Parts: sequence; structure tokens; C-alpha cells
Amino acid sequence: MEKTFRELGLSEPLLRALRDEGYTEPTPIQAQAIPLVLAGRDLIGVAQTGTGKTAAFAMPIIQILSGSDRRATKWGALCLILTPTRELAAQIGDSFKAYGRHERLKHAVVFGGVGQNPQVRLLSRGTDVLIATPGRLLDLMEQGFVKLDGVEILVLDEADRMLDMGFIRDVKRIIATLPKKRQTLFFSATMPSEVVRLSREILTNPKEVSVAPSATTVELVDQKVYFVQRDDKFELLKQILRGNAHGGKVLVFARTKHNADRIARNLVRENIPAEAIHGNKSQGARTAALSAFRSGKSRVVIATDLAARGIDVDGITHVINFELPNEPETYVHRIGRTARAGASGAAVSFCDLDETIYLHDIEKLTRQKMAVDEKHQYHSQKAQDAKKELEAGRTPHGVSPPHRRQGGNRGGGRFHGGGQRNRGHYRR
Repeated sequence: MEKTFRELGLSEPLLRALRDEGYTEPTPIQAQAIPLVLAGRDLIGVAQTGTGKTAAFAMPIIQILSGSDRRATKWGALCLILTPTRELAAQIGDSFKAYGRHERLKHAVVFGGVGQNPQVRLLSRGTDVLIATPGRLLDLMEQGFVKLDGVEILVLDEADRMLDMGFIRDVKRIIATLPKKRQTLFFSATMPSEVVRLSREILTNPKEVSVAPSATTVELVDQKVYFVQRDDKFELLKQILRGNAHGGKVLVFARTKHNADRIARNLVRENIPAEAIHGNKSQGARTAALSAFRSGKSRVVIATDLAARGIDVDGITHVINFELPNEPETYVHRIGRTARAGASGAAVSFCDLDETIYLHDIEKLTRQKMAVDEKHQYHSQKAQDAKKELEAGRTPHGVSPPHRRQGGNRGGGRFHGGGQRNRGHYRR
């Protein structure tokens, strides 16, 4: 029999907040994680995107800190939450505001891309919960505006990305300033082996909670692959978007910031409203793009993988992998953006000849073979044949995955700074 929020040990103020928000029963990750966090255990929590990870740590943290006599001193914090993107930091802040509405905890959210003075004013009074992106936090620490020697709880959200090579140095620098005696929580959609190795350096005798194997994709997502030549991908994207008569929200993934911008620009030229979201955009531009996406003013967003971690938008009906990721675990993250809260969704992947190895790796990880849609005018039999060669254990001729290439031309084609088949105003 499933437990209720009350049976998990949550306090009456939190139960009232949950009723206010309309939540009646815990998700699997919440049911498993909340009692362990309340008991003070270090934790690795693995769950698919959209399964309630934020509430799984926010609610017990609110209860622990509300029941403590300690309060943060000037420039200090009792709980530090590190997260990879500005949008995700803001959303976690919103969660603490909602769940903590009947308590008197203070929280502050700090991230780059905006002026620091309002953030400094908040920090000067001390904060119970500090939610931060690593870059801005380090800047503030170096200026003397943050002191972390009083932190009792550390949370790494989206831990696989936080501990990826691009973040590992910053994360380690921050953790080095924290007290050795603390509670540490990892929450993430996937746990690759290198993350597990690093977690052993940071966590103390952790409990691992896994709602589903990290390679298991969201069951409600209808997954499909289109074999297509690289230079035909944009035409295929246009065709699919114009056939999306129901007007649902579509999230398109590109491998690079440059490609995300170019796809968005060319869609707008074709009278298809679209916005690009990535780390080079200002905070104002990203916030405006997300607002337009939520409201339906823009029903298409093109994002890089890291930026998409901060996109928590209801009603995404389609995820389109314009370019397949070279890490199969990333595919799980991507398609988890649709089919949330029990809704159904669709994931469409474009696969050119050089990406067939990526598709093969994804299917091995997920243990699922994607349905192939051959009924489109841009179908590439050559790419499909290469995939069959890989399935037979043979190396197909002429396949060169983009991340293995040398030099500046990573794959050619309209969205890779080169190519042979430029058409009309898509020529760059």
C-alpha cells in the first residue's frame, strides 16, 4: 500500500502547503527519499525527469531547518543547493517558496546574467537556504559576500551535469569550503559510472534510491526515428512542425549554441515562431523566451542540453532531436521533457549517416528499439542500412561521428558551417 505524505513524516505546515498546491500523494522518488533525508542520511536519488525530485529534497529540508534553533549569520547559509542553470535555480526557489509558505524560512537564489547587487542585499542578512549556480556563487565568495562555513546540508541537483567535466572544478572548489560534517544529497536523472566514482569522495555512507533504472526511458513517450541526410534535416523539421495541427509545445534539441540560433532564425523566416535558449543568451532573453513558450505565444523552443535542464514547462507534447546526443544518457534527459505528470508525449529523432552509432548506443542503453518512420520524402536508406550494419556487429563504411572529427568542420551541412547543398536563403 502506498504511503501518504503524512505517513512519510512530514509536518502539518508542509501538509497544508501540499494541499494548497493540490498534491495528494507522493511520487515514488518522494516516498523513498523523504524519510531518509528526514533521518539525516546522505543520499543518491535517481529518477527520471519530471518525477518530483525537487520536492523530494525541498520538503524534508524545510522541515529540518524549521525545527532547528540555528539561524544563518550575516553572509551565511544553512543549506546550499547547487544547480547547473539559472532557470533551474529560479524554479527551485519557487518550490521552496511554495512548500515553505507556512514556515518562516528565508531563501535566496543567485545566478549570473543579472546584476549582483540585489543578490548581495539578500545575502547580507543571512539566508536559511541558498540556491546557486556555481559561477556566480564563486564570484560572490571571492568578493566576501558569501560564507559557507555554517552549511549543514548540501544538495547537488542534476548531479550528472553538475559533476560533468565542465563543472567539476567549480563544484570541488565550493565543496572545499564547506564543513566536513554535513548532510549531502545527490539528485539526478542518470548516474553514469564516473559520477558514482566522484560521489564516493563527497558522500558519507549514502543510501541510494532509484525509482527506475537510469537507462529506462519514460514509458509514456512514443519514440520514433527518421533516417535523413544532414542537409535535409531542416526541411524535415519544417514539415513536422507544420503538420503539428494540434498546436502543442515542441522542444527541439541541437548539439551546439550556434546551431540552436541558426535553426530558430530559419524557422522564423519560414513564419514558424521559435526561440533559442542556451548559455550565451542573457537572463532577460532566456526568461522572455520561456515566458513565450509557457503562454503558447511561441510553441517551438530550440535548446542545447544544458540549457534545457532549466525548462520546466507543462504541456510539451513533442521532443525533437534535431541532432542526436553523443552520450546515450543525455537522450533519457531529453525525452523526459515530455510525458510529464502522467501525460503522453512523443519523441522524434533525426538520424543521419554519421549519427547511426549514437542511435545504436541509445538503443543498447535503453534496451528499446525505436520505431522507424520511412514514410517521409527525405528518408535516407543509406543511413538506415548503416544502422543495420551496426546491429549485425559490423562497422559501416563512411560513418564518422561528429564528436570524433578533427578540425573545425564538425559534420558539414547547413547547420555545421559548410556543406554542399545550400538552398536559397538558407545559404550561410
